[in-house]
Amino acid sequence: MSDKQQSSEPASSTSTPARNPSIFEKIRNKKGVQSMTNVHEGAAEEERIQPTSFVSLDQLLKNNRRWASEKKTEDPEFFARLAAQQKPQLLWIGCSDSRVPANQIVALAPGEVFVHRNIANVITHTDLNSHSVIQYAVEVLKVNSIIVTGHYGCGGVIAAMQKESVSRGLIDGWLMNVKDVYEANSDVLEAIEDEHKRADLLCELNVVQSVLNIAKCSTVQKAWARGQALSIHGWCYRLTDGLIRDLDVRVDGPDGIGKVFQIIEQKKEPEK
Repeated sequence: MSDKQQSSEPASSTSTPARNPSIFEKIRNKKGVQSMTNVHEGAAEEERIQPTSFVSLDQLLKNNRRWASEKKTEDPEFFARLAAQQKPQLLWIGCSDSRVPANQIVALAPGEVFVHRNIANVITHTDLNSHSVIQYAVEVLKVNSIIVTGHYGCGGVIAAMQKESVSRGLIDGWLMNVKDVYEANSDVLEAIEDEHKRADLLCELNVVQSVLNIAKCSTVQKAWARGQALSIHGWCYRLTDGLIRDLDVRVDGPDGIGKVFQIIEQKKEPEK
């Protein structure tokens, strides 16, 4: 399809999001990303397998055999334990960007993180893929934490900020969700002159919106109603230093969302 040709775009799966002041405002009020301090603690473990550039599929298979051999040497029972059960305590929802691998950047082994990734770590109200993952993680695996992890410099977020007339195809409809977040917070975003800082803030606000959308879903609210411990968090990873910033966004019960979204009646304390 040429740049001049127009294609029909899927409608955005969310309407312009309403802000939750208690969560959004502390992100919005910064008007830019603050510097991180006192986060470089401890020493990084030496890598036993040096990363190699992709050459061929055969090379990947060789890498796999070397990795499996080294794991068995380190821990002979590693694969037996891994095959016997899957009991991760957290669900990681991140961007599909190849530079943000969930397990590696938090130094967790296979089997310790249940992962879902998509373009710009967007969770809508209608995406069956992501909500199937959330349901399995909450109801079957019984995770106690869901972490939405965005990253600064996200290509999807930057694309959503651009005002181009050229259609990108299906991705345009997906990025409408990020554009909705921009529109809902345009007063703060457009007051930031530096486009990189503006993009950084939109990355954070996009994470916040996904956190709230997860909290509003029926799977999560049913878990809270039956007393399951479950909290949802928002983080953002910086590619240039490898560090994760905790956005101080946490929802661990229905009080964290508006009453209009509370679809499960919560149990009341018995009258005395």
